[in-house]
Amino acid sequence: MIFSSLGKTFSLSSETLIMGILNITPDSFSDGGKFTSVDLALKHAKLLVEQGAHIIDIGGQSTRPGHCEVDLNTELNRVIPIIEKISKELDCIISVDTYRHEVAEAALKAGAHIINDVWGLQKDNGEMAQVAAKYNCVVIAMHNQNSKNYTEDIILSLKKFFKKTFEIAEKNGFNPNKIIIDPGIGFGKGYEENIEVLNRLEELTFIAPLLLGVSKKGFIGKDLNLTPDERLEGTISVNTLGVTKGAKIIRVHNVLEHKKALAILDKIVYFKKN
Repeated sequence: MIFSSLGKTFSLSSETLIMGILNITPDSFSDGGKFTSVDLALKHAKLLVEQGAHIIDIGGQSTRPGHCEVDLNTELNRVIPIIEKISKELDCIISVDTYRHEVAEAALKAGAHIINDVWGLQKDNGEMAQVAAKYNCVVIAMHNQNSKNYTEDIILSLKKFFKKTFEIAEKNGFNPNKIIIDPGIGFGKGYEENIEVLNRLEELTFIAPLLLGVSKKGFIGKDLNLTPDERLEGTISVNTLGVTKGAKIIRVHNVLEHKKALAILDKIVYFKKN
């Protein structure tokens, strides 16, 4: 599986790709307020790339539970200068974490390569899909919903959601073969739902390549009452499970530790007998 997006090409056939998280927000649950200036953000992006990140995911609006939505101009002012700087300074793939088509388009113009949409092309009336079609870029489409209630089997519900995502893509001229899906752990799901989706993750892999984003999320710390900073071992454990169940990309805060874990894990997962 080889993907091409705005001058960048990457394969999902030989190793697990690491997406390093760069939140340009004051209120993200793990790293809020740490990288709000261009210089600090660039410094951290460089570190993530040095540690082994293939993709830098830049977001200007927290989507944690209970977050406050920021206005369009605030989000643009947070992410665009940093995307411009990183695209000039670093040789890496850049994704923009947004559900606003205006931010996505501005980010692609500024040097981003991928749209990471936490509403899976379903937040607007097709405008995000139209932007993706215009730039022929890769889209990461995450499952999301406003409640944690499911009236049917949860995996069936996710499949229906992604079916709608693909239909929106096709209707707006965007190639669905450029979509990577994210099951949306922690979004529209409670503890039990998160655990069940992770347990049955392989049931989604036939739809499209899978990205997994669990880094330091609340369900990891629930049983041991751990703070976000204490959830690294649990995060690595869940991501390891996810890779064995078919995840091709993992989205993480701690790149170096995951790079070390993947050094042996990928040898096993992608083993080919001579």
